[in-house]
This record gives sequence, C-alpha cells and structure tokens, in this order.
Amino acid sequence: MDPVVLFFALGVIAKLAKSDLRMPEALYESLSIFLLLAIGIKGGVELAKAPVAQVLPQAAAATALGIAVPFALFPVLARLGRLARPDAASIAAHYGSISIVTFAVGTSFLARNNVAAESYMPLFAALMESPGIIAGILLARIGSGRRIAWGPLAHEVFVGKSVLLLIGGLAIGAIAGPDGIGPIKPLFLDLFKGLLALFLLEMGLVAGGRLGDLKRAGVFLIVFGLAVPPVLGLVGALFGHAIGLSVGGSALLATLVASASYIAAPTAMRIAVPEANPALSIGVALGVTFPFNITLGVPLYLHYARWIGGAG
Repeated sequence: MDPVVLFFALGVIAKLAKSDLRMPEALYESLSIFLLLAIGIKGGVELAKAPVAQVLPQAAAATALGIAVPFALFPVLARLGRLARPDAASIAAHYGSISIVTFAVGTSFLARNNVAAESYMPLFAALMESPGIIAGILLARIGSGRRIAWGPLAHEVFVGKSVLLLIGGLAIGAIAGPDGIGPIKPLFLDLFKGLLALFLLEMGLVAGGRLGDLKRAGVFLIVFGLAVPPVLGLVGALFGHAIGLSVGGSALLATLVASASYIAAPTAMRIAVPEANPALSIGVALGVTFPFNITLGVPLYLHYARWIGGAG
C-alpha cells in the first residue's frame, strides 16, 4: 500500500479513537493551495510540449463524459434510492465533478509503479470539475419552477479556488517551461508526495468525523458509494482507450470519472440547491467513495486500463 494512504488511515483511526490530534485550519488551507498549484504547474510544464491538435479533442471528450455522469446517476438515485429530487441531483453533481486529491493519489500511485501517463492530465482534471456540477443543478431545477442565481453560482464554479489554482498553475508551468520552473521545483515538485501525505492525514480526520452521517445516508447510499466507482472507473478506462490515451492516462481518466467531489460541489450546491441535505452527499462522497478509491479503487482502475490496453 502506498504510504500516503496509510496517513489517511492514521487520521481515521485518530478520529475514531477520539484523539486530540488536530490539523491547524491555516495549515489545511495552505496544503490544499499547494497541491492544486503543484498539480497544475507540473502539468503545465509538460503541456507546452504536447500537440494541441491531439490534446483539445481528448479534453473536450473527457469534459463531455463528466457532463454525462450526473444524468446517468440521477435516475438511479431518484428511483432506486427514492431520494427527493434535490438530494438525488446534489449527489449526482458530486459524482459528476471530480476529487483532485484522489487524482493526486492516482498520480502518485502510477509514479510509484513506474507507469507513465500523458503529462496534460491535470488539464482534464481542471476541465472536468465544473460541468458535472452545472448538470446536477439543472437536474435539480428542471420542473421545480425555481430560478437559479447564475451570477453568484458562475463565480463560485468557474472562479472558485480549485479551478482558479489548477488553471493558474497550468498557465504558469506552460509559460515558464522546465527551465523557468527550476528555482521553485524543490518546493512544488520534490516535496509533493510528503505534503500530500500530510493532507491525507487531515482528510482521514475529516472522513472519520463524517462516519456518523452514513447512518442518515442509509444502506442504499453506502452500497451506491461502493458500487458506482468501479462501474464509472471501467467506463472511464474504456473511454480513455477509445480517445487514444496511454495505459497510465486511461487509468487517471478512470480515477477522475470514478471520484466524487467533496470540496467544490458542496459549496456550489449550497448556493444553487439549498434545500438538498449536504449530510447525504458529503457523507457518501467523503465517507464511502473517497476511502474506497484511494485504497482499492486506484489500483483497480490501473488494472482496468492495462486489461483494456492489452498491457497485461
């Protein structure tokens, strides 16, 4: 098991044991900013070398896949789960968006196993974060008669911290290039895995505190949170192979598609669909799907990609 995952387990255990372990809020915010910038910068440096004619169609296809996910999951949540329309749409939006921390764990896992991936995959992560949220909001509002405050929502979705830092990091890396990034490489690239481990320690503490929400979520959502990621991961791996990604790129696309947002989506849904119960969506996304993905999911998605790509 990747050591960074063990830090997550330590956080969960500390929370369940009612330890006084706490991460300062300022440190948590600093680590999240660092991770987003580091992922963006690393991708931007390599993005400058990538052929635009190849990258843009693939990125557009990946974005379209992210939009399709909420529409596919909404009927399952509304009919089989018998959830109210706002709750079903909110959960679908969380799964239509992506988890950048799960993506970071996937990147680290591929590097540890010497599996190369397209360097511009962080661009996919940036592009796939917002469209699924918008799709979920539309699902919640169709037929409800309520108006959407598009101004504040658009500002939150498109200029929110995660999207802004990812796109900003991509731009900085692409403009500066390998030589220009040299002076800050020790901070943003060499220390990445160690700081990711600290962030996952905090995520373990948060996830451990969310386990109580699962009681309110019910058995259906727990099963949903465990069963849906492998299915979405298989779809993502197949899709990645179809658009010409490598085995590593297909595995990362599968990781993105199978992940669920617990940062950007809750904020946006609180603004656009305030009647949805956040305990349900955050409980299943962070309390069930996130732990599954970083322990079992990421290796499974690499296995999918290798099997589909004929790499053994």
